[in-house]
Amino acid sequence: MKSLIISVFSLLLFTFNLQAKESCASSEYQQFDFWLGQWQVTNPENNQVSESKITKILGGCVILEEYKTPSGYEGKSLNIYDKQQQRWHQSWTDNSGLLLQLNGEFIDNAMVLTGVIVDSKGTKLLQKITWSKLENNKVRQHWQQSNNAGVSWKTLFDGTYTAKK
Repeated sequence: MKSLIISVFSLLLFTFNLQAKESCASSEYQQFDFWLGQWQVTNPENNQVSESKITKILGGCVILEEYKTPSGYEGKSLNIYDKQQQRWHQSWTDNSGLLLQLNGEFIDNAMVLTGVIVDSKGTKLLQKITWSKLENNKVRQHWQQSNNAGVSWKTLFDGTYTAKK
């Protein structure tokens, strides 16, 4: 009886492992792979070089971002293709207490995610972040904000990711 239970459990475990590997093998899960790597990030506004490590975790289903600046600012994001909603989702958190949740899709060779935050005055601010693959193994991240439902946009961050050597 004990060997039967072990055999059934082993078969179930093997089946779940196989399903997990296959569940994230579709091309949609590969759309954001251009962002994977160890990066130096520069921003024209402050000229500081930050670091970002982008890896796939959880069997290749999730992209983990680990970002930090020389001044001590740090943040992390989890990114996943939500196959039920057929869109990408990002949850960003940082050491200032910000939680930013974005959703979107891969359009014209760029990942475009949007979401809403509410400022201290209760104003809803639309957020849009676009990641674009550039030449020479670089990636541009352009974070914009709108306080008028997308009629006009203000750049909050315009960073270039360059592969670390």
